[in-house]
Amino acid sequence: MNIRINGTVGGEVKIPESKSQAHRLLICAALADKESRIECQALNDDIERTAECLNALGARISYENGIFTVCSIASATKNATLDCGESGSTLRFMLPVAAALGADATFIGRGRLPQRPLSPLYERMEEHGVQMSGNGKMPLICNGTLQGGEYEIAANISSQFISGLLFALPLTGEESSIVLQGKLESGSYIEMTLDALKMFGVEIERGVKKLIVHKGQKYTSPGDICVEGDWSAAAFWLVAGVTGENPITCTGLNTDTSRQGDRAVVDMLQKMGGRIVRNGNDYTAYPSQLNGCLIDCHDTPDLVPALAVAAAFAEGTTTFDNIARLRIKESDRVATVCEMLASFGIKTESTENRLTVYGGKPTGGKVNSFGDHRIAMAGAVAGLAAEGTTEIMGAECVSKSYPAFFDHLKALGGEATQTEQ
Repeated sequence: MNIRINGTVGGEVKIPESKSQAHRLLICAALADKESRIECQALNDDIERTAECLNALGARISYENGIFTVCSIASATKNATLDCGESGSTLRFMLPVAAALGADATFIGRGRLPQRPLSPLYERMEEHGVQMSGNGKMPLICNGTLQGGEYEIAANISSQFISGLLFALPLTGEESSIVLQGKLESGSYIEMTLDALKMFGVEIERGVKKLIVHKGQKYTSPGDICVEGDWSAAAFWLVAGVTGENPITCTGLNTDTSRQGDRAVVDMLQKMGGRIVRNGNDYTAYPSQLNGCLIDCHDTPDLVPALAVAAAFAEGTTTFDNIARLRIKESDRVATVCEMLASFGIKTESTENRLTVYGGKPTGGKVNSFGDHRIAMAGAVAGLAAEGTTEIMGAECVSKSYPAFFDHLKALGGEATQTEQ
């Protein structure tokens, strides 16, 4: 699906629920002692993959009127096939969970997922009682039962590996720990996992470079829970507000207690000169004169596509540091952000761990999404403020995280017209 973008936007948009939190709450609920009800009005492909994988393992999860009803796994289904789609979170969370349940599961996936790394999680699981087929190849067959104990794991590759183990280790019934080697990246995502575990009665002790999972803990359902709004999604509309002609208000966010690292988008845009005003849990972004600056992305890599659009409209140069992990996302996001901005006539430079954007006057063109939802949304936001008309190729990929994105764009007054491929 190709979509032509034009017009200006302004007004109020209700931000969809956080897929990062939804993944975590669904997994905890499926492992709990009794039924849970999780309110999540907006679904996407990744959330549905996690729910379907949990059902394949023996949970009973239904969805009606914006509510997940989750009946937990009484005993794991043996030899189930878990289709993770293109969701890295689903694969990396569910792999150790299925192993801890002794499910002997087979994992399949699509897109770039089979190429995304599983080391060192793969090796640590094999050291603790699990036998798996070839690393990096799908279908991935996982046999045996994950054992507790000490897990040494690099902290700078993927926080999802650590989160997956945190979900799984309470199921082993053994005293366990995760020893973090090196500098921790994307630590806010681990905080989200610890927060979800705490909601379900599992307490993780923090040591020096160590997370300790005490034996004898059980998942206990709190009953009813609400998934909070997604700061990663809000980032695109906040950028649209500061680069456009009219203010945009984002509602449905959790400001005071959210563990989402991407809430830092407000501070980052304000650092660039963006005027963003808070009113309770609502944020309004006003048209602003932006200026280039240095932004450290070690904890917020998913913000780079949206912030790169802000940088394209800013005066001067913006540099994004600590971006190496962007190369192993749904696309090589360093390369695809550069290509996306090049289609608007914006110069960029990149190294393995740094991206530099030279601000200018973007003009519309054809944007290849490369099947990456965040590139498609970033290109659309840039197209709203750029001179001329912009066309997003492969725009259907937004369904991975934000299926209603183009509907919301039109509700805000913009034009999004499907064209012939």
